[in-house]
Amino acid sequence: MKVAVFNTRPFDRKALAEANATQGHELVFFESELTAQTTALAAGFPAVCVKTPSRLDEPALVALAQGGTRWIALRSAGFDYVDVAAAHRLGLVLVRVPAYSPYAIAEHTVGLMLAVNRKIHRAYTRVREGNLSLDGLVGFDVHGKTVGIIGTGHIGSIVAQIMKGFGVRLLAYSRTPRPAVVALGVQYVELPELYAQCDIISLHCPLAPETYHLINAEALSQMKRGVMLINTSRGGLLHGRAIIQALKSGQLGYLALDVYEHETNLFQQDLSSAVIQDDVFERLLTFPNVIITGHQAWLTEDALRNIAETTLLNLTDLEQARACANEISAASASAAREWSEEEIEQSLLAEELQKWVPD
Repeated sequence: MKVAVFNTRPFDRKALAEANATQGHELVFFESELTAQTTALAAGFPAVCVKTPSRLDEPALVALAQGGTRWIALRSAGFDYVDVAAAHRLGLVLVRVPAYSPYAIAEHTVGLMLAVNRKIHRAYTRVREGNLSLDGLVGFDVHGKTVGIIGTGHIGSIVAQIMKGFGVRLLAYSRTPRPAVVALGVQYVELPELYAQCDIISLHCPLAPETYHLINAEALSQMKRGVMLINTSRGGLLHGRAIIQALKSGQLGYLALDVYEHETNLFQQDLSSAVIQDDVFERLLTFPNVIITGHQAWLTEDALRNIAETTLLNLTDLEQARACANEISAASASAAREWSEEEIEQSLLAEELQKWVPD
């Protein structure tokens, strides 16, 4: 099958080409995103393959269908960047990669935790400049501390497993507690108790209206002074300006992020010669107790291989008219759906407007 593959970097192309050796598809790679403005590149391709930050809204999907595309393979678990309902109306079939390596993200989470605690980022820069002073590099023992995990799905559960080896007390909050997590010695508590008791808090929950800006000024005020906060989940879980105020006051002592609320126009790009226009992001970069990585927690050879192999097997299933277990049906879309930040903001705005509508 001839496949137009968008959003590719050298590591994507390498993994896909290696996995394709056993599948035999004709892959044509494009570095650009797939949006309504770039759909002409996909004309004549029966299948396209994408990941974020592509944006498959209804105009893009209409253009794809008119250009002869029948199948869309997502190289991601999430599909908030796709108008699934419009795709189904147009007869387009969507498939995805439901899981590729929760270990990659969990391990990156712990790496960020250790790096921001022991000031590894600052020490690395100093040593390269010939400054081997130890002033300002004091950290703390993780052993014996209380660690809170918000969201105990696959990734949060693995973080709990790893942190158990550090000899910490583990608390967790989840709408659906897991017996396997309880078996590790994790105690499920409500959020106010988790906030009040934890020295380190790590976020691993999906983005939905009820979790949008979960970590806001009120939540931060309930936490221990000097708390460490790690977010490798979704940027919209944090209220950026509240985070900045908490860093300035010392209420938040350590912050490590692999995601950012408005990362679409920032991450996965070289902006070293540009003036970044996002004031909140730029302010976060000024704090010595903040580490930000550019949504790379998932980026391991194992994850890339799993993504490529699953994606190409999905395409083979479609080409050979076999049932594909990873197809995004209307039912599975509803069950696995995450909200985009734009949708949440529109939803919250609608709620505010409704307050002003007379009965």
